Amino acid sequence: MVSSRRSVVDASTLTGWFKSSYSGGNQGECLEVAHGYATVPVRDSKATDGPALMFSAQGWTRFVTAVKDGELSA
Repeated sequence: MVSSRRSVVDASTLTGWFKSSYSGGNQGECLEVAHGYATVPVRDSKATDGPALMFSAQGWTRFVTAVKDGELSA
């Protein structure tokens, strides 16, 4: 169920979720991304039936690049 162009109310309605191989074990700070959609759905791995944010492919690429380059502070 898509609630807007930028989010999905219940992420469990989407399929194809995967967790990055870079995710850090059991710290509970993991995101999951789903394949096969025009936009990139991203959810909290601890809340599989919670909301998902929808990124444009370009926006997701920019975000991942910023994380890899250390441009985001905690």
